[in-house]
Amino acid sequence: MIDPRLIDELITPFLREDIGFVDLTSTILIDDDATGVFDVNAREDLVVAGLDVAAAIFRRCAPDCTIDLRVAGGDHVKSGAILARIGGKARGILTAERTALNILQHLSGIASLTARYVAAIEGTGAQLIDTRKTTPGLRAPEKHAVMCGGGRNHRLALDGGVLIKDNHIAVVGGLGAAIARAKAQIPTLIKVQVECDTIDQVREAVDGGADSLLLDNMVPDTMRAAVALVAGRIPLEASGGITLETVRPRPKAASI
Repeated sequence: MIDPRLIDELITPFLREDIGFVDLTSTILIDDDATGVFDVNAREDLVVAGLDVAAAIFRRCAPDCTIDLRVAGGDHVKSGAILARIGGKARGILTAERTALNILQHLSGIASLTARYVAAIEGTGAQLIDTRKTTPGLRAPEKHAVMCGGGRNHRLALDGGVLIKDNHIAVVGGLGAAIARAKAQIPTLIKVQVECDTIDQVREAVDGGADSLLLDNMVPDTMRAAVALVAGRIPLEASGGITLETVRPRPKAASI
């Protein structure tokens, strides 16, 4: 779950953006004491993520509302399923509706696509890992959505590990020097990963003591050569050019 304190911080700018000064339509049309019961329904088959954030948004706008969550993050649901039922003052619930649905749809979309990738590599022993290429301000919810979809998190932020890239190497003056400098200063539980574009970099990184490698934008044949060179000594990751069509080799058609 996402820390409730973080959710509380996140939803303030969400609501400020969507409401402005006042929900003019609901304030004019809906009496303050009017109540209602509203269902949040799935419009397609999906993997749920973000329901806790959506619930917090409803509670912020309608503090006395009742929320019955029918599913949990990570659940696979069918089109038409009721995800949650919200009851209470209609004005506040309708004010929260779009913001709550936006975040719920966005995060469930991430979880659902993640689940498709996880299913595609099932049985290979590989794991699907996310990146820091997240929407600014939404990193924690988006990485939570990846977990709901069956993926794993990489670094949550720059302080979560050392990942040496080409620009770091260029400034330091060499891959070996960069690894040595990192190893000499990092906390003992932190790992050093090196992004490699070529087989020569793979060889130098392994010899230099890297804890893991990120094979960046390598074509399959180069990646196979890298795997053979490393020979299981350290973990390998692959990034770039990976789609649902390429994440797992398709069986070759039999010739007749």
